[in-house]
Amino acid sequence: MLDSYDKREALRLAFDEENIETRPLWKPMHLQPIFEKYPYYGSNIAEDLFEKGLCLPSGSNLTAIDKERISAVIAKFF
Repeated sequence: MLDSYDKREALRLAFDEENIETRPLWKPMHLQPIFEKYPYYGSNIAEDLFEKGLCLPSGSNLTAIDKERISAVIAKFF
């Protein structure tokens, strides 16, 4: 069975095959090198989202066809 990272990467590659750009979620601020010497108060939610999350195309300029292409990749993958 694939772990969360592998599932995210497999989905990213499925989008890539359809020439649809995606990217992993942004690295949490408290994990950025500039902040490594400062204390962090929180849980592991941000780290979990960073490891599993994928940013899909979004924006007001997406056409209905673009949205259908994105939906089709998701439906086929799952």
